[in-house]
Amino acid sequence: MDRLFFLLSGEHPTLPRAELQSILAAEGQKYRILEELTQVLRVETSLSSIKSVRERSAMTRVCGLELLNCQATLSDIKEKMSSAPLGEAIEQGETFVVRIRRVEGSTSPSFRLELERKLGELILNKVRGTKVSLKKAQKTFFGILTGDRFVFGVKMANIFPKPFIGRGPRKRPFFHPSALPAKLARCMVNLAQPKAGELVLDPFCGTGAMLVEAGLIGCRVIGCDIQSHMVSGSLKNLLHYGIEPEGVAVADARHLPLNRVDRIVTDPPYGKLATTRGFKTREIIHDVLLTLDDHLLKERRICMASPKSIGIGEIGKRLGFKQVESHSVYVHRSLTREVAVLERM
Repeated sequence: MDRLFFLLSGEHPTLPRAELQSILAAEGQKYRILEELTQVLRVETSLSSIKSVRERSAMTRVCGLELLNCQATLSDIKEKMSSAPLGEAIEQGETFVVRIRRVEGSTSPSFRLELERKLGELILNKVRGTKVSLKKAQKTFFGILTGDRFVFGVKMANIFPKPFIGRGPRKRPFFHPSALPAKLARCMVNLAQPKAGELVLDPFCGTGAMLVEAGLIGCRVIGCDIQSHMVSGSLKNLLHYGIEPEGVAVADARHLPLNRVDRIVTDPPYGKLATTRGFKTREIIHDVLLTLDDHLLKERRICMASPKSIGIGEIGKRLGFKQVESHSVYVHRSLTREVAVLERM
């Protein structure tokens, strides 16, 4: 087990941490949370978990192997660096660069620059034969100033948001204004904890955002929607991203033409731009959860979004599901979503 640190995106207070933990659980990685800081999670786990996080996460930005953590003062950092195992992190003859990130304005920009320079000098003095290279470094030492704390180590992976932006609702071949952003769709898929090869269902597939993101991490996918043009549009989007679904069908989510699935991730219709065929959203969610209980294997998860006023988590609990977690996601003045994770008992 190694000590790793993860720089999380600051776009939501709870989803990035929950997504990261769900990825580790889905991939069967044993882990222990050491500390939760602002936009940083320190975790004891295997180095192999970095590959899983890099390939799956939408809301993690950097993965690093921790060398030290301390108070964000120059004296404390120097003291801790004197005993840090730098010789295990870089070899003689290798080039390196030091990069520091400030979270939410902690400390000053000038302190960040001074710290990069000082740490570079310390590494040069401690590991002879190393050189600084700002453009083509073989190793990147990465530190995070968060609150009054400093976490530092070797950068193991970057996760860039650009691919998710490229799969945004308006970038897909088939567009509908009610479609979820790719990052939120991927996060919801991860919260359901599917493994590669498992069958993921979206009973309100719409434009196929959930299915695309599940397919891109190696899951088998199947979708249904009551509107035929949404089903054809969903299929168009799936094929555009190279995903061959197990099937997409025109069907009422309350009467699904399939048997058991491994995970369910969905965003039922609500709001002015969605069609509910005259039914209230709360009624639809109640009836669908009642139906999905027959299609989901025990101890498997549903991740569902809807307006917070609906109370998905409470509906699920009344129907016998375990409410694992819920997150509030502000969209605009008249809509705050609840992203709820339920588990079949």
